[in-house]
Amino acid sequence: MPLNIAFKALADASRRQILNMLQTGDLTAGEIADHFSMTKPSISHHLNILKQANLVQDLRKGQNIYYSLNTTVFQELIGWFYDIIDSSKENESDKAEGKVKESKTENKIKKEGDQEW
Repeated sequence: MPLNIAFKALADASRRQILNMLQTGDLTAGEIADHFSMTKPSISHHLNILKQANLVQDLRKGQNIYYSLNTTVFQELIGWFYDIIDSSKENESDKAEGKVKESKTENKIKKEGDQEW
């Protein structure tokens, strides 16, 4: 799943609120709509975007469709963030090592220069 679809879905405050609501358990579209002052077609639109991003799953039980979180995608997103943090830390470490080596080289050059005089 391309992460850009998930990030686009997460960019909207209403969709994030729906995801927060689903943390407590599965809900129908009507139960979700009860917490918003928007039309049911608008709720349906938001749910479809969340489904396209695989952030939610739907399951039909009788006449109702229940929506639930798909934690697999959240794990992928978290993994992506960790990869960025790890590579950032490695770059910082490499830079720090480079500065230490550079400083030692400068000190060595200065000492050698002092000895010549």
